[in-house]
Amino acid sequence: MSFEANTLISWPAFTQARNELGGGFGRILGYFREDGVKSVAVIEAAMRALNAAAMVIPAHTLKGEARQFGADPLADLAEVIEMIARDCVEMQDTPDEALEHIVRLRPLFEETLTLLEREANPIVARKPVIGGGFGRRAVPTGFGEE
Repeated sequence: MSFEANTLISWPAFTQARNELGGGFGRILGYFREDGVKSVAVIEAAMRALNAAAMVIPAHTLKGEARQFGADPLADLAEVIEMIARDCVEMQDTPDEALEHIVRLRPLFEETLTLLEREANPIVARKPVIGGGFGRRAVPTGFGEE
């Protein structure tokens, strides 16, 4: 599943979260990564075990944390899984209906996380230093240069 960056993240919501969290933004994003990895794994394991009750809390957690960063498609998918799981618990049914959504969950989480982390920690493109630069030996660029 491939999405455009503009459809995976609401950048105004991301910017608002970054501004509100200030210096703690990177730490909170790290928690999102850790919690998200765990939540996705628990949801997948619960699906394999046909245990709807075990899906509710991790789906709910993922939904809330994703919304905090403006990751609305991920939050929406987690909400669908949560609602299916809650209905299955109430009806004492297996969560078969959740399977197609859970299959999409990990790729969407990973792609979303990649975008969030890229925006939070942009890599600065560096130009090669001509003449070697400080602490570097200059590499000859033409015949007869040393």
